[in-house]
Amino acid sequence: MLGNAETARRGNLVSAVGMLLAVVVTLLAKQILSYEWILVGIVAGSLVGYVAAVRVKMTAMPEMVALFNGFGGLASMLVGWSEYERLHLASPDALPLFISTTIFLTVLIGGITFTGSVYAFLKLAEWVSGRALLFRGQHMLNLALTVVAIAGGVLFAMGGDYERAGFFAAVAISLLLGFTIVMPIGGGDMPVVISMLNSLSGLAAAAAGFVIGNNVLVVAGCLVGTSGMILTLIMCKAMNRTMVNVLFSGFGATAATGKGTAFAGELKPISPGDTYAVLETARQVVIVPGYGMAVSQAQHQVKELADILEKNGAEVRFAIHPVAGRMPGHMNVLLAEANVPYEQLVEMAAINPMMPQVDVAIVIGANDVVNPAAINDKSSPIHGMPIVNAHEARTVICLKRGKGAGFSGLENQLFLLPNTRMLYGDAKVSLQAVVSEFKGN
Repeated sequence: MLGNAETARRGNLVSAVGMLLAVVVTLLAKQILSYEWILVGIVAGSLVGYVAAVRVKMTAMPEMVALFNGFGGLASMLVGWSEYERLHLASPDALPLFISTTIFLTVLIGGITFTGSVYAFLKLAEWVSGRALLFRGQHMLNLALTVVAIAGGVLFAMGGDYERAGFFAAVAISLLLGFTIVMPIGGGDMPVVISMLNSLSGLAAAAAGFVIGNNVLVVAGCLVGTSGMILTLIMCKAMNRTMVNVLFSGFGATAATGKGTAFAGELKPISPGDTYAVLETARQVVIVPGYGMAVSQAQHQVKELADILEKNGAEVRFAIHPVAGRMPGHMNVLLAEANVPYEQLVEMAAINPMMPQVDVAIVIGANDVVNPAAINDKSSPIHGMPIVNAHEARTVICLKRGKGAGFSGLENQLFLLPNTRMLYGDAKVSLQAVVSEFKGN
């Protein structure tokens, strides 16, 4: 059901009911001595989930997803930790190698997922700078921390006097590694990071399943882990970059001003009235949504404009870039909320051959995913990244709040092209003005 837009919501509900049943059956199968704290956890978790579902805005969805990934990693880490304490109290002897290895992996992956997700949350919420942070010897430090964590795991598995020291060293370093791994990743790469952290949360859950001998956790964790990793690799391919490059290159660590070949041109503003005049005669229109649409919560106005254009005789499509927004599928979620037909959403590879025949391309808050520098400027940091070829349309109308660069810090050559016009202001307000022009005429 999750593979189809029309049944995805029902599939999500079935998944939730299935997991609830799994939890209930697990509790009934085990000899639980006290249910008080379990009930407290259920009530508290349900309350947090309800408040998040009702009150969190769509613009905050990426950071909420990041935070929930982190909670999944933390839960797995605590399961591994508590199981170790239970087994250690039951028998001071060294644990079987398989059990100690799975406990170590659960704690290590869970800890990295937790703090890495918290840091990603802080970046996405703009509580800290979204820019990549680099310092001399950073990669060597991460390598050293990883080696020390593995050494702690070996000591833990060997047992003896250094067993607990090795275990707690692994706990502490896993929490530190989460921060240092995400630190050199810039805001423009956050969709990949969210997907990767989602995969890690699944792997941590699968490892926890092995620790406590729970098949549901193993299966569900493996599904999340493998699907998240596949999605991560797909998104890296969509940017023409390797996963290693995304994780370690520090893209966006410095301001992009001055990088790339200087591009001649000027920003040419357009009014809502003139925008109406251009769109009124258009017969092929492509809308390219980006994070700006999410910030202004303009998806409903986008849908209204699309409906008006279709009634006016135009064919409207939505060009979806795999890494548009701040999380995987961000634009799909927003447009689905506005009831945009799934058939109108066209992937980048399918829409690009059509762009030369498009009368008007409307770019709403997108930046890197439509930047022609990726094609024609070999000195640009994003050169080689596949983009939506909005610049090939006869006319391009870009909705933008101001003249600043995008989240990654790169100037967009699209804005300076002769066929581009800039509709400045909040996207929601600008679109409402254009819609009003249509209704008034």
